[in-house]
Amino acid sequence: MKNPWLSYTLIRLGMFFGIFFLFLLLNFNPYFAAIIAAVVSFSLSLLFLDRQRNALSESVSRKLARDESGSYQDAEGDLENELLDLEGNNKKPEADK
Repeated sequence: MKNPWLSYTLIRLGMFFGIFFLFLLLNFNPYFAAIIAAVVSFSLSLLFLDRQRNALSESVSRKLARDESGSYQDAEGDLENELLDLEGNNKKPEADK
C-alpha cells in the first residue's frame, strides 16, 4: 500500500483481532482475551513491523517539516488559502447587496 498510515493501522488491527478471535475460540474470557491480544499484538508489531513503522514516521516527518523561514511546508494548505482568497475576491460584501 502507498499510504503508510493505512497499512500500519490495518496490519496492527488485523493482528489484534486475529489473536483476539483465536483466544475466543479457545474459550477465554473476552476481557482477558482482549488484554492478552493487545499485549501480544503490540509485542509482535514492535518485533516485526519495523519497515512499516519507519515509513509511518517518515510520513509524519515530511508532513511536519519546516522550511528556512520556520513555517510549515504545506502544499495542501497553500492551495486551500489560494482558493479561499479567490472566493473572497469574487464575493460582494453583504452591505452592497
